[in-house]
Amino acid sequence: MSLGDKIKNEAEELKGKAKERVGDMTDNESLQAEGVGDQAKANAKQAGEHVKDAARDARDALR
Repeated sequence: MSLGDKIKNEAEELKGKAKERVGDMTDNESLQAEGVGDQAKANAKQAGEHVKDAARDARDALR
């Protein structure tokens, strides 16, 4: 995973956490749900990057 991708994914996750928190504090269920969705999207991207890294490591180990 490149550093830039990692930073973008972390920023997206933090943005989602902030939205969820503000939604909790203001009883705004829509904002709360949007925050949870942002976090899920960021986590999915991170998981995909980890899979790519593992595949690259396995390929390199076979060489």
